[in-house]
Amino acid sequence: MSTEKKPVKALLYSAERPNGEQTKRFETFLSSRYGEGTAFEWISDENLSDGFRLEVGDDVYDWSREGRLKQLSDVLSGIESRDGTKIISMMRDAVGAFTPKAVPEEVGTVLTVGDGVATVKGLSKCEYGEILIFDGGVRGMVQSIEKSELGCMLFDDDGAVGAGSKVYRTKMSAGVPVGEGFIGRVTDALGVPIDGKGEIVSSDHRPIESPAPPIAARQPVNKPLKTGLLAIDAMFPIGRGQRELIIGDRQTGKTAIAVDAILNQKGQNVVCIYVAIGQKASSVRRLVKVLEDAGAMEYTSVILAAASDPAPMQYIAPYVGCTLAEYFMKQGRDVLIVYDDLSKHAVAYRSLSLVLGRSPGREAFPGDVFYLHSRLLERSAHLSAAKGGGSMTALPIVETLSGNVSAYIPTNIISITDGQIFLDTSLFRSGQRPAVNVGLSVSRVGGDAMTPCLKGAAGSLRLELAQYREMKVFTQFSNYIDEEIQKNLRFGEVLMSILKQEQYRPYAEWEQVVILVAAISHCLDSAPQERFEELLRSLCAGFKSERPDVVERIMSGEKLSEEDKKAIEDHAKAVSYA
Repeated sequence: MSTEKKPVKALLYSAERPNGEQTKRFETFLSSRYGEGTAFEWISDENLSDGFRLEVGDDVYDWSREGRLKQLSDVLSGIESRDGTKIISMMRDAVGAFTPKAVPEEVGTVLTVGDGVATVKGLSKCEYGEILIFDGGVRGMVQSIEKSELGCMLFDDDGAVGAGSKVYRTKMSAGVPVGEGFIGRVTDALGVPIDGKGEIVSSDHRPIESPAPPIAARQPVNKPLKTGLLAIDAMFPIGRGQRELIIGDRQTGKTAIAVDAILNQKGQNVVCIYVAIGQKASSVRRLVKVLEDAGAMEYTSVILAAASDPAPMQYIAPYVGCTLAEYFMKQGRDVLIVYDDLSKHAVAYRSLSLVLGRSPGREAFPGDVFYLHSRLLERSAHLSAAKGGGSMTALPIVETLSGNVSAYIPTNIISITDGQIFLDTSLFRSGQRPAVNVGLSVSRVGGDAMTPCLKGAAGSLRLELAQYREMKVFTQFSNYIDEEIQKNLRFGEVLMSILKQEQYRPYAEWEQVVILVAAISHCLDSAPQERFEELLRSLCAGFKSERPDVVERIMSGEKLSEEDKKAIEDHAKAVSYA
């Protein structure tokens, strides 16, 4: 079989027609690179008075002044040195040794632009996920590779790109700067600061897409990450390295749970990352103010892809947040990351996919939308000791419509995560905050992520609440309720009341233990409902003052002894609830 190169046609642009000797040199070069018989056509270009440009298919040999300067710029950009004093001498050596070479540069042409997506002709060697540079410095990432064209989403204003614009390969995958400097800052989806506090000095540059840690590099999820919310820590505990979904209808307190979890990490040596996807910038500004007032921005980074940002920015934001979290996790640190929310992330991806011409499936989402979130959430892990022992705990948020958890995106993410906190609209409207539906919520890590002390205090809480729900349904249409059932209903109401909690006021673990023991032992049955939370705070403050030794043992995580349990009960019985 013949291996001869197929001749191609070349175009030579220059201000003057090449003479005989120059023509011969061009033909020799083309024959050696592209096969015998390769001819070129000369095209006059007055702008190339100081050189020429040779185009052979997708390959471009730019021997103009700008092209040679670009080669020099590429050489200088490749210089890396940890010792800043050496950089000048290294640059001087690089300039002295620089010789322009006949290096082909792949150049494509924009066919169409719209809705943050550009279709590009040429660049046949381009790879999926590669970053491209358009005329004017606009950046884009390859998202679709067809037989004759590419689909590329744009990260900058697409108004600077038009049909006929040139596109250049970078041969680099998408990446973002990471480092300690991002803690306490608010950035956009590309890591650019938007809080007006100046530039961020990065420590490293990492690709936004990376494989999830393999099984051998993980260890069991058994260390608790406390949210400070009694309804979650006592019944649906979250472990470091877990992925726990927060799901519910609009305005049912999903973000409030995530923010309370961030506030509760103060002093716990946990780095927190909040990724806002498709949120109002004003809402995120208020959230940042809450974090600043509580001192939580000292260990928190906020990444914002606002509702007004183009779909590509909303699409890439969670991957950027995950990349920053991985940087800290691989340093052996614990990280909590919140994705708020993945419903809007899926919608942004659907918008991109429809513009790119991908076949829509269920609910108009493309078939690979499951992979969109699985490759993101699988990167959360508790790494083995050999890998540093760091962890990344994910709290993805998903919005439902009318409580429909069987919709496409909710079911996808439920199947990926290790449990879900379901927030019920009817509970929220009745004043139950947080509005956690105990029947539909679950943590698949369960008691493994609870301290022995809290596990002993929680005891039969879920069972008692389940019996209360059944009894309430059974008796709601009854005309007569006997005294024993009334007593049980009252006890159930007390249990529901201890789960009510003021926003941005997380409980310490010892407070949770004191409240649980007092409630389950029926010591709070006479407390008035209208002042319940105030009385609970008073109960805890009084117990800490009288029995600091018990509080200290609880905080150590030891198993709750019968003596300590009795001390809590005696104190609760002695408190006046009149």
